[in-house]
Amino acid sequence: MANRFFLYKFQAGMQVKLKKAHPCGGKIWDIVSVGADIRLRCQTCGHYLLMPRRKFELAVTDILSVPGEPVSPQAEENR
Repeated sequence: MANRFFLYKFQAGMQVKLKKAHPCGGKIWDIVSVGADIRLRCQTCGHYLLMPRRKFELAVTDILSVPGEPVSPQAEENR
């Protein structure tokens, strides 16, 4: 059972989908670095964004790919 201090193990190289679209229209982001803040790169325009971890965890709707794992067909459909 996860308590309120549980941190999901995000790692650099993951692709995530966020609730709100970037002004360029992209919702798919690559995680560049992880810590207290998460650095993201928009896959559509390449813009970098630094987001506090708590805000990022609330904004993520789906994890599309994890480094070292094959891409699932479901993740391809969500694009």
